[in-house]
Amino acid sequence: MSTTIVHLVRHGEVYNPAKILYGRMPGYHLSSRGQSQAARTAQSFRGHEVAYLAASPLERVQETAAPLSEVTGCEVRTDEALLEAGNRFEGLRTKGLRSQLWNPVRWPLMVNPALPSWGEHYSAILERMRGAIERARAAAEASAAGSEAILVTHQLPIVTVQRWAAGKPLAHNPAARRCDLASVTSLIFRDGRLVEHRYSEPAQEI
Repeated sequence: MSTTIVHLVRHGEVYNPAKILYGRMPGYHLSSRGQSQAARTAQSFRGHEVAYLAASPLERVQETAAPLSEVTGCEVRTDEALLEAGNRFEGLRTKGLRSQLWNPVRWPLMVNPALPSWGEHYSAILERMRGAIERARAAAEASAAGSEAILVTHQLPIVTVQRWAAGKPLAHNPAARRCDLASVTSLIFRDGRLVEHRYSEPAQEI
């Protein structure tokens, strides 16, 4: 029985003093803490048999993938399917009393949180993520270098996969997410079938 593991790594902390929802906007990089988180998580893969490494094209994810490349020896492949979820509130401050979502002009976008109506639907996120996971799994299985793959991506794409793997509805309360910065969600496949998923936080102390 062959076992393959695809690890989903969330990027580290981003420098964002304005506290806006940056989404897919370019120009957002890891903070110094985020760089330390990325380095710590990369070290947790030392000694693993990683044969494939891919990342979202956004800067914060590419910067998180860089130390993983150094530790594993794998080239970072860029996969558009690992992008952050599309969101029509991108560029706005969305939290706290100064949230721009209090403006009634934006309320029509909130009519159906189960989709969600303000951005890319959960089902669409899951579809592209499953494609990326399958490519990673197949590459790891075909390689003589190892039986593991790493995909570096964003919180919501990872949470969507977590919920699918657990057999839960994709719609959820964002406050209930378990996907911290630089965390690792590991999908375990046996003979090509997903049998288990695990969660860890190698950079928890940073």
